[in-house]
This record gives sequence, C-alpha cells and structure tokens, in this order.
Amino acid sequence: MKLQILISGMLALACVAASAQDANNQQTAVYPTDEGKLVVHTGQPAAQDPGPPPAFAQLDRRSAGYLSSEDAAGYSLLANDFIYADSNRDGRISKTEYERWVRAR
Repeated sequence: MKLQILISGMLALACVAASAQDANNQQTAVYPTDEGKLVVHTGQPAAQDPGPPPAFAQLDRRSAGYLSSEDAAGYSLLANDFIYADSNRDGRISKTEYERWVRAR
C-alpha cells in the first residue's frame, strides 16, 4: 500500500512538471515545492549573426601579407577555424587561403 502511494505521488509529480520548448532550444520546467513553484530554465542562447567577414587587409594590421593566429583573433570565426583556413599548415593564413575560407563559410 505504501509503495502504491509512493508510486502515485511520483507519477503525480512527474505529471505536474510542465515542460515547454521554444524556438531558441530553451526548455522550461515547473516543479511544485513546499515553498511554492520552482521554475527551471535550460538551453543554449540563439546563435548570433557575426556579420560579413572583414577584408583581409583589415585583419593584416602589420601588412605582413599573411595572418597569424594573433591577427585572426580579430575575427572570432576565423580564430575558431584557424587550423582549417590554414590549408597548407604553415601556421599562417595567406590572402588566397583567407578568400577560400570566406567562400566556404
């Protein structure tokens, strides 16, 4: 009998926990507690549009003709993809490599 009451209580609690999902892949769950409702929000923020990539010359502040990892830090998407943009793996991104990376984006 006690087990049946315990299971019924757990089922009731599970039914009361409302779950909803919105367009930003965020979920909200509401749980009853002795002090009132407990609302829990989880999920990731929506992706932000980084805008168009800057010109190669804008990132090449030293006018070296290539981008180092420090130069790439000026554009977070390039910094994140540095190893992929550096197709010949020489530790720097040429203007041709940068333009290829921009087209592939």
